[in-house]
Amino acid sequence: MTLLSENRLGDFLRARRLHLDPVSFGFPQGRRRTAGLRREEVAQLANISPTWYTWLEQGRGGAPSREVLNRIAVGLRLTSPERDHLFILAFGHPPETRFTGSDPITPRLQRVLDSFSIPAIIKTATWDVIAWNYPAAVVIKDYGQLPPERRNILRLLFTDPEARQMQEDWAGVAKLIVSAFRADAARSGASQEIDRLVAELSEQSPEFAAFWRSNDVAGHGEGVKRLYHPQIGAITLEFSTFAVEGRPDLNMMVFNPASGESAEKVAAWITASRKA
Repeated sequence: MTLLSENRLGDFLRARRLHLDPVSFGFPQGRRRTAGLRREEVAQLANISPTWYTWLEQGRGGAPSREVLNRIAVGLRLTSPERDHLFILAFGHPPETRFTGSDPITPRLQRVLDSFSIPAIIKTATWDVIAWNYPAAVVIKDYGQLPPERRNILRLLFTDPEARQMQEDWAGVAKLIVSAFRADAARSGASQEIDRLVAELSEQSPEFAAFWRSNDVAGHGEGVKRLYHPQIGAITLEFSTFAVEGRPDLNMMVFNPASGESAEKVAAWITASRKA
């Protein structure tokens, strides 16, 4: 006899339903045979048929659509991890990343950035830099000196002469970044924001327009940046990208010196800058 249910989706929905307080959803407590919400109340919250929802819990309703599953997730007030788990049970993979805007990061996440002795940033799905640490400010770019709308990796790369001059191979880097941005844009769901940024950069930079028209797609999870820093000279940084738990629209990028010489230059410049 197996202890694993064959109806894991239905079991999960039932477990979440029974843990909820009806009063907090606007339903009277009344006399209930079991705790939590009734099936018909979940169906009402999700705007679906009570019979169909009952069958879904019982494993008889067939595969739900993404729209219906989203309605149920909203109706049950699932957290982001719970919603991901719901989609994994139904389809075998998490829901697609959806853009949620550049909400401020938590103080805890900023403290994580500040704990690094090497440059680290947080970027959104539209490649806006919304958080950074001190090493990033003195080695890569002092984002704090820029207005929020200028703190965008693509805007800087294609419209900021200083950012362009720092790249050893600007054309190669620019082409790769546009290709990686296209891949992120397709996953993010931020269609309006992407369209506005693409239109703006296409008008301001013929090079961006040409790279965008090429329709190339590339990953950008890790790689090497070769920079010429105006104060410390040539440095090589390895970058790695990490997802931020609970915020699928955010990524953390960490830049680690790729050689002993680069590490010495970066560490010395960060120390000198702090003393200045």
